[in-house]
Amino acid sequence: MTVLGISAYYHDSAAAIISDGKVLFAAQEERFTRIKNDASFPEESIKFCLQEAGITVSELDAIAFYDKPFLKFERLLETYYAFAPRGFRSFSKAMPVWLKEKLFIKQFIRKKLKELNGGHKIPNLKIVFPEHHLSHIASAFYTSPFSKAAFLTVDGVGEWTTTAYGHACGKKGIEMLGELEFPDSLGLFYSSFTYFLGFEVNKGEYKMMGLAPYSSKNSERVRRFMEIISAKLIDIREDGSIKLNQVYFEYPYGLRMVDPKKWEQLFELKKREPEEAITQIHADLALAAQKVLEQALLRMLQHIKKETGANYLCIAGGVALNCVANSVLYEQQLFEDIYIQPAAGDAGAAIGAALVTNYLHSDLPFFGLTKNFDNYLGPKFSEIDIERVLRKHKCQFEYIDSDEEVYEKTVNYIVEKKVVGWFSGRTEFGPRALGNRSILADATDPEMQSKLNRKIKFRESFRPFAPAVCEEDYDAYFKPGKRSHYMLFTNQLKESLLQELPENFDSFSLEEKRKFPKSQLPAVTHADLSARVQVVKKSMNPKFWNLLQKYKKVTGTGVLINTSFNVMDEPIVNTPEDAYRCFMNSGIDVLVMENFLITK
Repeated sequence: MTVLGISAYYHDSAAAIISDGKVLFAAQEERFTRIKNDASFPEESIKFCLQEAGITVSELDAIAFYDKPFLKFERLLETYYAFAPRGFRSFSKAMPVWLKEKLFIKQFIRKKLKELNGGHKIPNLKIVFPEHHLSHIASAFYTSPFSKAAFLTVDGVGEWTTTAYGHACGKKGIEMLGELEFPDSLGLFYSSFTYFLGFEVNKGEYKMMGLAPYSSKNSERVRRFMEIISAKLIDIREDGSIKLNQVYFEYPYGLRMVDPKKWEQLFELKKREPEEAITQIHADLALAAQKVLEQALLRMLQHIKKETGANYLCIAGGVALNCVANSVLYEQQLFEDIYIQPAAGDAGAAIGAALVTNYLHSDLPFFGLTKNFDNYLGPKFSEIDIERVLRKHKCQFEYIDSDEEVYEKTVNYIVEKKVVGWFSGRTEFGPRALGNRSILADATDPEMQSKLNRKIKFRESFRPFAPAVCEEDYDAYFKPGKRSHYMLFTNQLKESLLQELPENFDSFSLEEKRKFPKSQLPAVTHADLSARVQVVKKSMNPKFWNLLQKYKKVTGTGVLINTSFNVMDEPIVNTPEDAYRCFMNSGIDVLVMENFLITK
């Protein structure tokens, strides 16, 4: 059975194609349109998936859209009615889009696929609409190594559901045991703080997560903020369910997440505007929100363990991209192992919609994947494609026949403190660059974090960078923890690598905390002495693994900075043209595209 999965119209639109339970290809629309978090119908992604799989539209057995539009529309109408007349501005803005496009998605899909089929209709084309959280569940379970597992999905909102849990079995299917419904949403709770702290909702949550560790240990202000949040904003019940005090929130009906005046009175803090400086009090509020999120998630996990008795857990939904919370949950050891799909947000729901359609509409059993899920699912480019771009730009380049020489020259540039744009193989699916569309640099250089943020990424100075390390070398640098191949957990650095912090470190400003070298890997050591590690497995990415091994052989250090190949507010590069343009418009020193090497 061959199924095309689609997610669209909220954020991170994507398409995926699967055949008999195997994910063949998947891509996010933003990579083609170059619009960050593009929510439009993923026409280019669909074209890519079909072309790469060598499948025509008429050969598809089904199309799966990642949620139920009519159910979501019902929620919008009921919510606007319940809060009338306060939601009129939001209502008048939303309705034209719904009446023009979203309500008629089935007809729209048929129209687009007819165009892709040379203008010919596709008779009896089955279009199905799994519920949003079912798509999330399937995206995690059917790409996991488990034949049986409990599951938890947490995001902003699907149709009505904001959180769901239950049990999945490869032979019996998916059993939903409980749900939370809108407007009580842990995802929207966290996004409300994102908004109040001056970051963009659905784009800036990871910035808030990265800011939180700059808070001071045992801060009285953090404790007070947490007490206010627990007393006024959120009620966390014993079973992990939550109730939000809607007096303080506007997202159900308005164009803002919260009423800033009410929050300013509550926290005695003015709402930060995007252009305003970030100070210690902002980090303290970010940590307080992060800690309350973790408390709620932990209660949920305790309840799920009690209800299911499962040994394993799968997590999906946008909140599953919070790697700090994921590590807190893993460290509780309630489950033997936790699996999180690398594109846990709405993009990954395109995969989930296709998978759940395949497994629930056929007799195909699922026994758990015997190999790690391969998320290198996007476009790749030939040497001819790359050379054509370089010649078009009249660019001086060096072609290197030997992969070993590519590794050697790349390593030498990194040793010289150069920043390398690394373009290889298929584009990663999901928000993390995992060695195919990466910017690489020296993790031992105390100035590298600042250089990358200021001259290459053009972003906030407090933002941390992730290390990549080969699986075999993990224990030399990091304490025991979840070894994530997808950068979805954080790990603490080994004590032997840490520098002694000054007694007054907590009183340092954010910038002073950032600048102080906290370990022998200062460029990847966050303010709380953690790092979001990519553990590189040779079987998953042999080329990147070989590069890391070459770097270790030359320098004695087996860790490199690995950050996504893009600049602020742009998607990760997809094509050779994207890579060349990003290289020329940023402070990247060297561009390596397969076996082509370009310097400035």
